[in-house]
Amino acid sequence: MKGFASYGQTVLMQKTGLRVDVALQNEMFDRIVSADLAYIHGGATGKLMSRFTIDLLFLRDAVTKSFTGIGRDLLKVIVLIGVMFHTHWQLALMVLFVFPASVYPIVYIGKRMRRISDHTQQRIGSITSFLDEVFKGMRQVKADGMEEFERGRASNAFEELFSLHYKAGRTRSRTYPIMELMIGIAGAGILGFAGYHVITQGTNNSLAIDAGQFVTFFLAMIVAYQPVRALANLNASLQQGMAAAERVFSIVDYKPSIVSKADAKTLQVTEGEVEFDSVEFVYGDEKAALKNIDIRIPAGKTVALVGPSGAGKSTMLNMIPRFYDVAMGSVKIDGVDVRDVTLDSLRAQIAFVSQDAILFNDTIRANIAYGCPDLVDEDIIAAAKGAAAHEFIIQLSEGYDTHVGERGVKLSGGERQRISIARAMLRNAPILLLDEATSALDATSERKVQAALGRLMEGRTTLVIAHRLSTVTKADLIVVLNEGTVLEQGTHTSLLADDGLYAQLCRIQFEDNAALGKSNETVVDAVEP
Repeated sequence: MKGFASYGQTVLMQKTGLRVDVALQNEMFDRIVSADLAYIHGGATGKLMSRFTIDLLFLRDAVTKSFTGIGRDLLKVIVLIGVMFHTHWQLALMVLFVFPASVYPIVYIGKRMRRISDHTQQRIGSITSFLDEVFKGMRQVKADGMEEFERGRASNAFEELFSLHYKAGRTRSRTYPIMELMIGIAGAGILGFAGYHVITQGTNNSLAIDAGQFVTFFLAMIVAYQPVRALANLNASLQQGMAAAERVFSIVDYKPSIVSKADAKTLQVTEGEVEFDSVEFVYGDEKAALKNIDIRIPAGKTVALVGPSGAGKSTMLNMIPRFYDVAMGSVKIDGVDVRDVTLDSLRAQIAFVSQDAILFNDTIRANIAYGCPDLVDEDIIAAAKGAAAHEFIIQLSEGYDTHVGERGVKLSGGERQRISIARAMLRNAPILLLDEATSALDATSERKVQAALGRLMEGRTTLVIAHRLSTVTKADLIVVLNEGTVLEQGTHTSLLADDGLYAQLCRIQFEDNAALGKSNETVVDAVEP
C-alpha cells in the first residue's frame, strides 16, 4: 500500500508541478509579448530566458517537494506529538520546550538561503546573457583575437556562480548540526529524567512512568526526529522557491502602459495621411529625444528623415505604431489620434522594414507569410517576385521550404532584406516605415533591394530613414533633424540651395568625390536625382 501510495503521490505532484510550470510560462510569455518596448529593451534577453528555465525549476521543486513534504512530515509530527501527550503529557511538554529553541536558527537559515538563492538566480541570468552574447558574436571574437579574454570572463563568471552554489550548500547543511544537537539534548534529557522515574517509580505520582510508557514515549520522540529534520531542510528549499517565485511573478504582475483604451475604435485608413502635432518625447530621465515636432506626411507621399545619429529619426518612426507613446502632442493618421484606436487595428495598417531584417528559424515560406498565415502559395510567390527574391529562392536546394537558420544566418544580407520586403508586400498596408533598409548592403544587393522597395512604396504613405542621402533624393519631402528638433524641410534641390545642415551632410558624405578633384558644385550635382 505504501509503495502504491508513494507512486501515486510522486506522479500526481510531478504533474501538478509541471502544470504550474506551463501555466506560468504561458503567463510570462503573454506579458512579455504584450510588454512595452522600453520594458523589453531594459532587460537582457538572457535574464528573461532564465525566468523560463532556472527560476521555474526552483519553483517546481518547491511545489513538488516542499509542499508535499510539509504536508506529509507535518502530519507525522502532529500525530507523534499526540502519542507523546497521550503517553505522558509532562514529558511531552519538556520535549516541546526544546523544539521551539531550534526554530530561530532554522528561520534565520531560511532567510539567508532566500538571499543567496536570489543572488544565484540573478547571476545565472547574467551568465545566460553573456553566453548568448559571445556565441552570437563569435565571428567578432575570433576576428579580434579575443578568445583568451572571453575565456577569462567566462572563468570568472563560472567561479562566482560556483561560490554562490557552494555558499548555498554550506548554509543549507547548517540545519543538520542544529537539529542533531537539539534532538540529542532532548533525547539525553528525556532518557535521564524518565529513566530515573522508571527506576524510582512511585516516589512522585505526578511524574510516575512505567517501563512500557517510557519505551512508547521514547520511540515516538525518536521517530518524530526524522520528519522534524526534514521540515527544517524543506524550509531551505521552500525559501529558494519563494525567491524564484518573486522573480517569476515580477513578470506575471507586469502591466504595460501602452494599451488600447477601453473605448478605443477600430482604425479605418481612407487616405493614409500621417501627422505629428507638437510631439515631444523623453526616454526615462534622459534629455528630450523629440521637441515640438510638427510634420504632415500627405497620403501616398514619401517623406525622408535625415540627420546625424541621435537626432530622433528612429524615435519618430516608433511613435506611429505606438512602440512608444508621445509625452506631449499627438500622432494622427487621417486626423485620428493613434491613442484613440485599438493597437491591433493600428498596427495592421502599417508595414515595417528595418535595417536588421528579422527572420525566424523556419522556412522561407513561413518567414514571408509571417503575420499573414492564411495566404496561399500563389500569394507568397507573387510577393517574393515583387521583392526580387523569387529567383534566388528557387535556386536553393529546398526552394521555399529551405530553413533560413537562426536570424536567417544561412542567407546573405541582401537575401534577408528581400525576404523582409516580401513580407511587407503581403501585409499590403497603406503606411510603410523604412528604417535604413539598405544601409548595410553592397552596391549590387542595394540596387535589387531599392528596386523592390520602389515597387513596395507605390501608392503608400512612406516614412524613410536613410543615412545614404543618395537614396532619398527623390523623396517628396526631406525633413532634417538635429538633437530632437526639425531644422529644415523641403525637397532635395531646395535644401541644397539653402546650404544648411542637409547640404553640409551631402558634402561630407561625398567628400571622396571632392578628393578626386571635383568642386563642391560637382559634388552637389552627384546627388541630384
